[in-house]
Amino acid sequence: MACMSVLTRDEAQNRAQLIDVHRYTIALDLTAGDETFDSRTRIRFGARADADSFVEIDPAELRSVTLDGRALDPALLEDGRFPLKNLTAGEHELLVDARMRYSRTGEGMHRFTDPSDGETYVYTQLFLDDVRRVFAAFDQPDLKAVFELTVTAPEHWTVLANGVTEHTGGGVWKAAPTPPVSTYLVAVAAGPWHSVRAEHRGLPFGLHCRRSLAPHLEADAEELLEITRACFDRYHEKFEEPYPFDSYDQAFVPEFNAGAMENPGLVTFRDEFVYRSAVTDTERQRRAMVVAHEMAHMWFGDLVTLRWWDDIWLNESFAEYMGYQTLNEVTPASPGGQPPRWRGADTWTDFGVSRKTWGYDADQRPSTHPVAPEHVEDTASALLNFDGISYAKGASALRQLVAWLGEKDFLAGINTHFERYRFANAGLAEFIDSLASATERDVHAWADAWLRTSGVDTLTASVDAVPGRWTLTLDRDGGRPHRVTVGVYDRDLGDGRTLTLRERYETDVPQAAVPEPRPGTRPALVVPNDLDLTYAKIRLDETSLGTALRGLSGIPDALTRAVVWNSLRDMVRDGDLAPSAYLATAAAHLPEETDIALVQGVLAFASGEVADHYLAPDRRPAALATLTDLCRDLIRRTEDGDHPGLRLVAVRHCIDAASRPETIAAWLAEGTVPGGPELDPELRWRILARLAVLGAVDETAVAEELRRDPSATGREGAARCRAALPDPDAKARAWEAMFGSDDLSNYLFTATAQGFWQPEQAELVRPYVARYFKDAVAVAARRGPAIATAAGRWAFPAHAVEAETLKLGEKTLRKADPVPALRRQFTDRLDDLARALRVQEA
Repeated sequence: MACMSVLTRDEAQNRAQLIDVHRYTIALDLTAGDETFDSRTRIRFGARADADSFVEIDPAELRSVTLDGRALDPALLEDGRFPLKNLTAGEHELLVDARMRYSRTGEGMHRFTDPSDGETYVYTQLFLDDVRRVFAAFDQPDLKAVFELTVTAPEHWTVLANGVTEHTGGGVWKAAPTPPVSTYLVAVAAGPWHSVRAEHRGLPFGLHCRRSLAPHLEADAEELLEITRACFDRYHEKFEEPYPFDSYDQAFVPEFNAGAMENPGLVTFRDEFVYRSAVTDTERQRRAMVVAHEMAHMWFGDLVTLRWWDDIWLNESFAEYMGYQTLNEVTPASPGGQPPRWRGADTWTDFGVSRKTWGYDADQRPSTHPVAPEHVEDTASALLNFDGISYAKGASALRQLVAWLGEKDFLAGINTHFERYRFANAGLAEFIDSLASATERDVHAWADAWLRTSGVDTLTASVDAVPGRWTLTLDRDGGRPHRVTVGVYDRDLGDGRTLTLRERYETDVPQAAVPEPRPGTRPALVVPNDLDLTYAKIRLDETSLGTALRGLSGIPDALTRAVVWNSLRDMVRDGDLAPSAYLATAAAHLPEETDIALVQGVLAFASGEVADHYLAPDRRPAALATLTDLCRDLIRRTEDGDHPGLRLVAVRHCIDAASRPETIAAWLAEGTVPGGPELDPELRWRILARLAVLGAVDETAVAEELRRDPSATGREGAARCRAALPDPDAKARAWEAMFGSDDLSNYLFTATAQGFWQPEQAELVRPYVARYFKDAVAVAARRGPAIATAAGRWAFPAHAVEAETLKLGEKTLRKADPVPALRRQFTDRLDDLARALRVQEA
């Protein structure tokens, strides 16, 4: 990988003052071989003064550079930058001819050959500063321009781009010119796609995937189009500015690093969203939310774009909020009068247990940052901020803003913003001014408190009662104002377990000096933030906590249960509730739970954090036994077939928690769980991976399963299983594949890393713990940010909750100077490890 300079904020500001880019005319030739492609770029731009500048490009070979008809020396290229010396004020034309490298790490122009049928696909991922891997550009978000693309591809391929594409013959495809957009949003996807096309409101819609996934896309095509149409219509009700592009294609692409990318007119998704195996309704709802999220970006990010990366929240927080809120509002009924499977319960329940916790965790680490940091130094630093803070915390802050401001004024401010800055750039100051124009509230003060500060507030409840009235006091540890809904619950005298809602009322935190008393007897349960409208950790009063631990499943509303479960989760992480008490609560109440998102979220924390990290190793077997019994209870409860999603979740976790191989080995041999479900590829690979950990299968069994499922997902499953085998040679081969060679794609690297470390194999892999820190630093430096992130996230020895692991990691941070993406991962993982040590000691 070539060494590439990062763009600093100061450099971007200086270049934006000098350069005005008008148009890119780009010709890509994808027929030049398996390793490289040809890229020819014509850039028409203006200079406002006589000065020097530069253009970014990272080629395999820079053939020629011509400025205003004058040839420049290609040898001047250095660190991904080509200098443009002595520019004069006025108009210019730059021509760049280069040979570019295909990527295997999901960055730039990624190339993938499908093992199922040998077909090849390529697609671009140019975010955040990877444009230089594909074509020459002034690569910063505030230098918008019109893009015209021509792509030459093999004859049997289809080429997709930001605008409608036309095949002009001879494998040449021409895309319609774009409106002014930022460089990072340019997109191309080429290959023998299977496509489903439709039209809505006169606009062409398309769904695209690999040919080997065609049956699975066809099965869900109408559902995906229904979601797309419903969100499209709802956004047009919210926004006065109509959809600003000429088409809407959604391409499901292989080995994609993110969930999806908001390229205007051509959204790319990871193709795991084309389901090969059974999924729950909650997982369908999450896919629908991603569709809604990316469509929101057509306005938030694509039409109006941040000026610099310190305002990434203006893209991601808004799309996250709008995705969940809009999906919550669109509820087309199925023929039987029931909502479709992708629109199950309240989307905010899933947000609370699957996304908001991501924000809470990120916001309590040393790497935390404000939602809108005041100064992001360079692109490498900016890339680190695409985290739970920019997405989930930012969305939570916006939800709180809407609760405080009112939706009418909120939308009025947004529409003012679109009108003022369409196809242009804007930052936090401009956005807050747009909001302020629609309300008399002090939005600037709100922004200072919510967007310019970091960390999580904690709201602690205490209840005082006298005959006939009671008083709630909410103490705040933190500095933000909060508007919360308080839920007040009584025990149902009939069964003693069910809780009934007495009232909900709103209050502000900080409260008045003397909170107003409420009439009536002392409630059994008082839940601050009952509707989860603010972003804060919640501590229940002592009586309410006791009620929750004994009667959580009796709370009538799923969103309230999510708030309480999150409070218990936070207490475990902070050492205020024993991990074993959380497990006992899960065992007592999950068998009665009806919300799939809650079951998934609680089981994920109970297994992935409590059993694997927060309990000492000698207590882990008992925790796995508790989880196995809990999952069996859920399986027994769902034998009537009325709750297939809950049953699927229970089966998955029963497999993962198995400490003996006999039961799950029998399922694999029989091809089914007794009473269902039949084993699809996902469940077969899941069982095989657990059997590998337990030493109950060998390489022969893995190879046989791969012959049965030779797909890309099958290859990942085989890599995961092989790395999980409790055999010294298998571990050595897996380590060499990850760190000794650079052959693994981003997905195969991740799969191998996921299989390698297993708590049951702690002694076998102990020698690799010390090796990890040195080898991860080296591979991250060689292979770039995507592999650096995978090495820090998935290959980290998280199972080794020991003081020595912490010392090794801290020493590496001090002395080894890892690349920024790996440094951030090390910082976060080591903080998680230190937290786990504290919880174990407590």
